[in-house]
Amino acid sequence: MKITFLGTGVGIPQIGRVQSGVLMDFEGKLLLFDCGCGVLGRILESKHKHTDIDGIVLTHLHLDHVGDVLALLKANWLMGKTDMRIFGPQGTQEWFEKTLDVYDYLKDRFTVDIIELSPGDEFAPEGKGGDCTITCAKTVHTNNSLAYRIKSEGKSVVYTGDTEPCEAVMELAEDADVLIHECSFPVNFEMTNHTTPDMFTLMLEEYPINVKELYLTHLYPHMHGHYEEARHHIRKYFTGNVTIAKDLMVIKP
Repeated sequence: MKITFLGTGVGIPQIGRVQSGVLMDFEGKLLLFDCGCGVLGRILESKHKHTDIDGIVLTHLHLDHVGDVLALLKANWLMGKTDMRIFGPQGTQEWFEKTLDVYDYLKDRFTVDIIELSPGDEFAPEGKGGDCTITCAKTVHTNNSLAYRIKSEGKSVVYTGDTEPCEAVMELAEDADVLIHECSFPVNFEMTNHTTPDMFTLMLEEYPINVKELYLTHLYPHMHGHYEEARHHIRKYFTGNVTIAKDLMVIKP
């Protein structure tokens, strides 16, 4: 399994960070988790082909996580690929249909199979190499937002999307090799529906987890100058490695 951080930013533009997107490679089969604005260009920069992506998995339907979905589908169509599977929370079908309604010229250009998911669901994306399975958990962000635990090749990776620290995500992440957790704002920043380092460590005190590698993503401009502070604060409560994710960073669990 190989993981490429395509976008580690948010809805506010930042140099070096586009919106949310993580590409996972399972023995040459590609699955894209979230597809915010700027992610399509990052796919090219990562030396992957957008037409090789087998499916898109969405954590929720906010613009900074779905802004390039239709752009990706159009780019595929222009290159001769006309099918895609999209996995997402309840409401994904309605969102997609309403979005496509705005662009009459794209209707009937491609076939999209949409699979809506709920907390507790487990699925095996078709075409994925061998033993890939994905489990869903509810997050604290929108009514239907989801986190995912991906198991493949003997490794486990958890991607939270946007969320406050919560028990469901901690349970999902237990014994994972990699936890990709949002960390939108710095220590002592008052916030709901997102994570700060001190919110995260308060949850760790109540629900300590055994995870080898923690990557912090979904970083607002407010985090500039506070990256090391965030790492240092979390390391007081977390035994694994803590890394600030960057666009185009590649890891292998």
